[in-house]
Amino acid sequence: MNELIKVNYDSERPTVSARDLHEFLEVATDYRHWFPRMCEYGFTESIDYTPVIFDHPKNGQPTKDYQLTIEMAKEICMLQRNEKGRQARQYFINLEKAWNTPEMVMSRALKMAENTIRSLKLTNSQLTVDNQIMQPKADYFDELVDRNLLTSFRETAKQFNIKEKEFIAFLLEKKYIYRDKKGKLMPYADKNKGLFEIKETFNEKTQWSGTQTLITPKGRETFRLLCMKVL
Repeated sequence: MNELIKVNYDSERPTVSARDLHEFLEVATDYRHWFPRMCEYGFTESIDYTPVIFDHPKNGQPTKDYQLTIEMAKEICMLQRNEKGRQARQYFINLEKAWNTPEMVMSRALKMAENTIRSLKLTNSQLTVDNQIMQPKADYFDELVDRNLLTSFRETAKQFNIKEKEFIAFLLEKKYIYRDKKGKLMPYADKNKGLFEIKETFNEKTQWSGTQTLITPKGRETFRLLCMKVL
């Protein structure tokens, strides 16, 4: 089928330019007066026609146009009551027939499916990227919460309102902890049972890194009760 008037297939249904239709129909009335008059025949913006802005090829100035549905274009052609109108109307009828053939319907369905799959892939890719970005933050937050539930020997002693040395001496005596070859305080495995946790730690001020024995909430409560009886 020869293209009498350029058809736009970018949207869900084909449309044509109001200016192109006006030019093809060889309407004597100026376009700026002609199109508003056509709209008075009961057409609705955003349903039958959609405004668009383009740069005019002659002067490069922003120019307003409208994309018309094929149904609206056919009715406008009938209103012209001339040979050009008849030709254009028949052209649009043939275009609609071709548009609604089973092959074209299937082709559009496949294209929509491809677009949906592509969109889902992009969404999944973005989610993967977002997860990769957010995961370290989530891990840091979990670690921060976890670390705030743990306390050092000094912090625990302060909560019990006793001296740190006395508290450590008590734990050493009761064989909950011992000092390794480097002098670090380490929990006895048989006495641990969720009372302590050994964490990797880093001091930004001193740049020291290593392991540190920390007391869990269960450990604090256990030692609080024991200290109340003994210390």
